[in-house]
Amino acid sequence: MRPLWLDANVLIRFLTRDQPEQARAALAVFLRAKEGEFELRLCPLVVAEAAWVLDSYYGFSRRQISQALVSLIMAEGVVTQDGGLLVSALGQMEDRNVPFVDAFLAELVRTHGEAVCSFDRDFDRLGVERVSPSALL
Repeated sequence: MRPLWLDANVLIRFLTRDQPEQARAALAVFLRAKEGEFELRLCPLVVAEAAWVLDSYYGFSRRQISQALVSLIMAEGVVTQDGGLLVSALGQMEDRNVPFVDAFLAELVRTHGEAVCSFDRDFDRLGVERVSPSALL
């Protein structure tokens, strides 16, 4: 089975359908992967880019982004690096109303039992230890 790494623009076209020809092609890719013709691979950076674009450009709510991207991550024919972390982070993004990247970093920090160095108080709501750079002076 031939692996194909997905780019964020394929996810965006599939989810927004704002460019009909590309949306049809993206749908066909997912359907063919579901049939086992090839394996679609998805890396966390692409998920982060898609989440950012859906939020900043298309105005999707964090709930819409979470539900849409989790569905794609879990889709048959899609293999995701750090899939469990991604799904957890998308859930945290939705539940805690924080940016995806912060939620993903919090999940990563949590799995390692470590702390995050940040000025951003979003991490306080995400239940991980935050060390402010100012506290290190």
